[in-house]
Amino acid sequence: MTTQTATAPRAGDSQAVSHKIQDNKAKKVDPAFIWMLVPAALVFTVLLTIPLLTGVFYTFTNFKGYGDWHFVGLTNYKNLFSDDIIWGSYLFTFKYSIVASILTNIIALGLALILNSKMKARTFFRGVFFVPYILPVLVVSYIFSYLFTNNLPQIGQALGWEWLSTSLLANEDLAWLAIVVVGVWQAVAYNTIIYLAGLQTVPDEIYEASAIDGAGPVRRLWSMTLPLIIPYLGINMVLSFKNFLGVFDQIVALTSGGPGTATQSISYLIFKNGFQGGEYAYQTANGVIYFLIVVLLSFAQLRFTQSQERV
Repeated sequence: MTTQTATAPRAGDSQAVSHKIQDNKAKKVDPAFIWMLVPAALVFTVLLTIPLLTGVFYTFTNFKGYGDWHFVGLTNYKNLFSDDIIWGSYLFTFKYSIVASILTNIIALGLALILNSKMKARTFFRGVFFVPYILPVLVVSYIFSYLFTNNLPQIGQALGWEWLSTSLLANEDLAWLAIVVVGVWQAVAYNTIIYLAGLQTVPDEIYEASAIDGAGPVRRLWSMTLPLIIPYLGINMVLSFKNFLGVFDQIVALTSGGPGTATQSISYLIFKNGFQGGEYAYQTANGVIYFLIVVLLSFAQLRFTQSQERV
């Protein structure tokens, strides 16, 4: 009579088997993933990486965009810091971006609060307020250019306001405000949608409890709504500030950088002098500095917003 004894598998053997299975899974890569990745990587490299590296290379030369060139080292970067036109464009761009970002987020938050309330035809008004965002920037800018040049001066003359009796676009001190109006008018729509998404994440029970405690609308907004939508506020501030730093289309359609160089943004200056003024290498160096500044500012904004979320 024979007896069979079952031997329990050892822990070491089971671990070895599991490691082999994991190794086999790790080694098996579906070729379809590679074939889908390679075209995207090639397009990214050819259209973005190579032009970027080529542009950075030319910043160390005196290349005009055509003809021969020679190495000049860091001369282009040194000249940037002593160029009054460059400093003027940075001053205008940052002044415009800061004012436009603040106004855009204040107006967008106010509209979001209204559109999030229990009002009639709420869906209809949400669609109406989003229309400016889908309109072409150049078309909108040309329409506002006509208003600033023809309609507003007539209103200013009728009211006896000297500062509004002539075109704002021809006023060296006020032309930048006209560009702010156009930029804010079109940017508010997108920011309003983000704020609406944030407001809909706030539980109604919080407002009901605060109403029982006697908190007014301002108190609820400041102590409850804003702290709960800080992530959305941070996203809007970063996106709007970054977008306004790249202002270009409004400048082309409204002022072309004028009067003089009063409304010459960094992007417009790089385009105008880099591609039309024979300063390709010099303005490319300006673009590199500009890119680094935008990245650093965006990173700083995100860190600040994240710190406020943890408070």
